[in-house]
Amino acid sequence: MSTAERHDSSPLDATALGADIALGVTTAQAAMQQALDRVAARNPAINAACGVQAETGLHLAKLLDDELAAMPAGQRQAQLQRRPFLGVPTLLKDLGTAALGLPSAMGSVLYGQVEWNVDAELVKRYRRAGLIPFGRSTSAELGLSPTTESPVYGPATQNPWKAGHSAGGSSGGAGAALASGMVRIAHGSDGGGSIRIPSSCCGVLGLKPSRGLMPLGPLKGEGWGGLATEHMMTLSVRDCAAALDISAGADVGAPYAAPAQPPESYRTVVARVAADPYAAARRRIAFVTTTYEGEAIHPEVAAVVDEAARFFAGLGHELAPAAPPVGSEEVLSPMLPLIASAAANAIDAFVGARGKRLAADELQPTTLGAREYARAISGAQYVACVDTCHEITRRVGRFLAREGAQGYDLFLSPVLAQPPAPIGRYAMDNADYLAYRLGKKGVIGYSPFAPLANLTGMPAISIPYGMSSDGLPIGIQLMGPLGSEALLLELAAQVEALRPWALVAPMAR
Repeated sequence: MSTAERHDSSPLDATALGADIALGVTTAQAAMQQALDRVAARNPAINAACGVQAETGLHLAKLLDDELAAMPAGQRQAQLQRRPFLGVPTLLKDLGTAALGLPSAMGSVLYGQVEWNVDAELVKRYRRAGLIPFGRSTSAELGLSPTTESPVYGPATQNPWKAGHSAGGSSGGAGAALASGMVRIAHGSDGGGSIRIPSSCCGVLGLKPSRGLMPLGPLKGEGWGGLATEHMMTLSVRDCAAALDISAGADVGAPYAAPAQPPESYRTVVARVAADPYAAARRRIAFVTTTYEGEAIHPEVAAVVDEAARFFAGLGHELAPAAPPVGSEEVLSPMLPLIASAAANAIDAFVGARGKRLAADELQPTTLGAREYARAISGAQYVACVDTCHEITRRVGRFLAREGAQGYDLFLSPVLAQPPAPIGRYAMDNADYLAYRLGKKGVIGYSPFAPLANLTGMPAISIPYGMSSDGLPIGIQLMGPLGSEALLLELAAQVEALRPWALVAPMAR
């Protein structure tokens, strides 16, 4: 085996690994084999990866190595501008994003393994950028939970920082695969916090982009009535920026126009802040260390956000304690009928196409409850929920509209109201869908903050910032108006430069 093949890029982010492959320090095949070896060694304890296609991954890596071998050295390096992730192995979330050769179970026993005859436009863009998807990451069933505990995968997905605790959801497998060092970058989707929740739980970076910024075709136009979108979860801010550069922008026939992107690349924005984190423009930031209603949250979470507020104030940003004019239940209530209706539609379409009636053990109790709940929703009620979402969006839009001394550029909050939950606390075993979400012990008490960005379509980012007394990550969330991804990345880059976080959990070092 050559020196390049022995080279282990495990401490590196995806950008660094892509550069190593382009410059011949290592090979795509070596990187793929290392990823496969890490999955084999670490996944039995964590259960974050599924549907691994080792032969496909190694074959695609060899094709890329052969392509690079035929290029002059200067041309290889030049590839990195448009292909920043040359040869980097990755996992796609197991929630239906179409990819040739990578079947999806949708996080559910019902679906088995759905085969795709086309790549989603997003996957095409990932492949063009050099990424090599070689498997899937575990997901909550149909994306309906803030934890990843679906029986289709066997045991629950574990938090790599502490066994027995949730990795978050619904993109919990992606967060756990990153934090455990199985891969350097992993795809997720977010309809109510499903990128940001596992990012916070696992200590990685997770951006939910603006509505319309990411392509969702050709098989769908929107997810969950416009609540859901997709992006890569990353170890570094530059990886997040590079992933936006290579994937952002509406595809042909998209129902929404993509928000305007910065005149310079997202990578340029991040690189400038990384070079001088004190030179970024000063922003006016509202923040909360309680719920929107002023109710107390876990003291360790509140302390982390308070510390973050003082950190940003120390950089010259103007911090003001202020909550957007909304209530936690007020936000969730019009979203839940949209989500349940989308889930019921997907289930009924699949069951109808296969020509076999649904069996009770093919779906988890909460998913069955969501389907039954959706059947009682009239068309008029659905439209009323959409109208309510739009009214709340107008309200929040005015809150995040900076005009002189009025309004704010950004809103800082926790991602979750509590540290990562123990496995089982939010398992989908409650057949009452509304009680599961809104009940006294429901998800709303755990995740009151993340859904607002989905309702409004605004971007929000989860940034690793603190740790609980139990050694579990606690993330902070920054949310901004539509199209403010560059601004969110600026502040994330300030945190990364001045308060760098661990790239992987201790078990992976």
